[in-house]
Amino acid sequence: SPWDYLGLRIQEGSIVPQQFSIKDDPKTLHDLHQLCGSINWVRPLLGITSEDLAPLFNLMRGGEDLVSPRTITPDAQESICKVKKALSTCQAHKVHPTLPFSYIILGKSSRFHGLIFQWDVTVFLPHQPSKTITQPQELMARLVLRARTYLHTLAGCDFTCLYLPLVSEDLDGLLQTCEILQFALDSYTGQNSIHNPSHKLFNLAFNLVPKFLQSKTPLKALTVFTDGSGKSHKSVITWKKPKTQKWESDVEVVQGSPQIAELAAIVRTFERFKKPINLVTDSAYVASVVARAEHSLLKEVSNTNLYKLLSKLVHLLFHREHQFHVLHVRSHTGFPGFIAEGNRKADTLAMPVSKANLPDVLAQAKLSHQFFHQNVPALMRMFSLSWEQARAVVAVRPNCQRYQVPSISCRVNPRGLNSCQLRQTDVTHYPSFGRTKYLHVSIDTFSGAAFASARAGGKAKDFIKHFLHAFATLGVPEQGRRDNGPAYTSQKLANFFNQWRVKHTTGIPHSPTGQAMVERAHQNIK
Repeated sequence: SPWDYLGLRIQEGSIVPQQFSIKDDPKTLHDLHQLCGSINWVRPLLGITSEDLAPLFNLMRGGEDLVSPRTITPDAQESICKVKKALSTCQAHKVHPTLPFSYIILGKSSRFHGLIFQWDVTVFLPHQPSKTITQPQELMARLVLRARTYLHTLAGCDFTCLYLPLVSEDLDGLLQTCEILQFALDSYTGQNSIHNPSHKLFNLAFNLVPKFLQSKTPLKALTVFTDGSGKSHKSVITWKKPKTQKWESDVEVVQGSPQIAELAAIVRTFERFKKPINLVTDSAYVASVVARAEHSLLKEVSNTNLYKLLSKLVHLLFHREHQFHVLHVRSHTGFPGFIAEGNRKADTLAMPVSKANLPDVLAQAKLSHQFFHQNVPALMRMFSLSWEQARAVVAVRPNCQRYQVPSISCRVNPRGLNSCQLRQTDVTHYPSFGRTKYLHVSIDTFSGAAFASARAGGKAKDFIKHFLHAFATLGVPEQGRRDNGPAYTSQKLANFFNQWRVKHTTGIPHSPTGQAMVERAHQNIK
């Protein structure tokens, strides 16, 4: 006696760290990394918290070169001094075989640490949490799980008592709702206590799990709707003013993904409304973030914009004084009532400008489905809807069959029932016109009104020019019928018809079947 083993000096009644010489003035990133690694190895024996070492660990950020220069800041120097002091004074006594083991959680909320004692191994959380947003009860449960595993390895037994920084109401609720705490206490047969031991070592100020301002039930307060779009990059807040009963909005352009735009809207909502509010969003991601952000520990992420928004959200919720309620709803449900109306308002404000001024195609699809009961693919083709929108239209009517037999028209040359309902278009050649020999002809199948224009080609761009002149002369049709030529089936022409909300149908390739009226118009014009 004494014996030196794995960096420890084992004496008759106690165990102390061996005398280390700390290089307290690292010049490069490599030197700093070696210093932090050595400190982190002996940290469980010293009782130094992650919060005490954070200024030193933060110096390792940035710079990809191992020889990049580093300068010790005053805060980091203070951290090194704490390590030196602990190395010279800290010691652990041998295990007393007749005494039981106990465990207590110390520290402030989101910076907890634990102490195993008989009467001491200190258990710490990692400096960087594994999840982006971690709640205090999760941190506490992870400490309990880590300590039980540690004690099983060291002594082969379990704790007789766990001292948790809670009140009785919180403990009962967390045992029922916190899944990770249930896992941490699995097969535990000892006692849970919320009262600290009477020894002066534990006469410290404990921060209990704080009271949350988020309400599980809706509040009698202002309701705010939020939305964000990745296409238009709009971040939208809208609400109905109680005094005037008029809708007001706050729209900003935020670069990034739809989640970034939605999160920016949430942050502006908490900045603008300090009183109690009900927050309605159609983003499950944002609703989950807000539900977990209050009093949580935030992990640093590589996305700078996301980290700034999350930090601001956590800061606003930490300093908030009034309650709030978060409600996640599904978009495009078609339900009546105030919630669906507000969500539609937010969706409309978030749409791109090129689409916001078009007719309400979704309403037209709902009316059409009430009469004709089309399935999802038919609604997508007829009204250029997305799969989610078409599915929502069909789901509103539960009496519609899931699988429908497609209807087959008995006519090959149908006509419209009114003007601008069905229009046939085709191209013919008239060599006498020379370079502009391509004659494009459109005819209304109800009124017989025809429009022709001579073009220099038969490609998609030539058809678009013809259709623009035809729309200005005859009006915009609801449906256009053409043959199955390469130009008519091109993606460029399909996008053009989608912008004008014109249903586009084609027939047999290079066959006049179903194009009788426009073929006769060719003969009359020639």
